[in-house]
Amino acid sequence: MRTGSEPATARSALRARFWLSLWGLVWAVFGTAAFALTGRFGWALACGVLWLVITVDLTVILRHIRQGPHYQPGRSIPPYPPPRR
Repeated sequence: MRTGSEPATARSALRARFWLSLWGLVWAVFGTAAFALTGRFGWALACGVLWLVITVDLTVILRHIRQGPHYQPGRSIPPYPPPRR
């Protein structure tokens, strides 16, 4: 059901974000190690920064998942009502 207020009341697919972030974390760790071992420290630093960003994102995602249905709605939770103007 579309209400016309989707940008303001959009819900995130947290489980999909979790698995995609986990996949990115694996690649960032691998990239950091591989570039550090081959002597490309600029790329290793870039992958290390990406690793840090992904870790923070995973922390936020897990926090929202643990907060319950408000952040991770199931099929039984209806969409938000349109905002009143």
